[in-house]
Amino acid sequence: MKSLAFIQRNDTYFAIGDFYPALSVFSYHELGNTTSPFLLLDHLGPGRLAPKSTKKGVNEHPHRGFETVTFVFAGELEHQDSTGQGGIIAQGDVQWMTAASGIQHIEHFSPAFREQGGYFEMVQLWVNLPAKDKMSSPRYQSLLSNTIPKVQLDQDAGYVRIVAGQFQNTLGIAKTFSPMNVLDVHLNKDQHLTLPASHGDTILIYLRKGKLQFAKDEEILEEQALAVMSSFDNDVAIKALEHCDLLFLSAPPLQEPINGHGFFVMNSYEEILQAYEDLKNGTFGKASN
Repeated sequence: MKSLAFIQRNDTYFAIGDFYPALSVFSYHELGNTTSPFLLLDHLGPGRLAPKSTKKGVNEHPHRGFETVTFVFAGELEHQDSTGQGGIIAQGDVQWMTAASGIQHIEHFSPAFREQGGYFEMVQLWVNLPAKDKMSSPRYQSLLSNTIPKVQLDQDAGYVRIVAGQFQNTLGIAKTFSPMNVLDVHLNKDQHLTLPASHGDTILIYLRKGKLQFAKDEEILEEQALAVMSSFDNDVAIKALEHCDLLFLSAPPLQEPINGHGFFVMNSYEEILQAYEDLKNGTFGKASN
């Protein structure tokens, strides 16, 4: 079984546009290739939006070179982008947006949710693209809650939603450019679970709610903290000390240079400069292949 390498925690909240509170759990600025191909994870909420709210979210902004994966656990978002894609991301839905050569998009609380108000909680993950795919065509995957495969665990231990990859012979529905498992795990108190992980892979566990213990070294992970597991050995064994809601991320690292600035993540500084130039001259978002 894999052991815990270290725990990453950040208790400073900030605003993303009108979205508040938001917690920056980790980013490549701090951890570099340690978490490759996962670049960044922000946790929005838990919070409450007042009824008839004027707050919307984040206005139009560009991305290039990676993918954004948005999990809506409570509340409702509206998305629009420069490819003409868009729609409502409701509770339980996941949006997998491939910026690649370039996309500009808007992320707002939906009009209906702003009107009625209520509890919200969302997580956004950035996934790096291999160098060969960074300038491919943008792509949008709307993964509705009732289409995401779910595995019920034995002895009423909980359940696992397979967003991407595989768990217990059940395949996720997201299309990815490199192999990875993205699992939304719900484990009841005092239950044990072994999660699949290979030697050499990057393994991250973000605990949204609860408290868990790693079976191998008895280390404890607290709520809203990230566990980075050792790349050695296989699989991860956990025990829920309280009811746990967590994201389990695993993938082989890309082992490529990372050069990022703002909304762009490429392999070199020259490519970052080119992204800004393309924005100015109107060629942003045009695929090279």
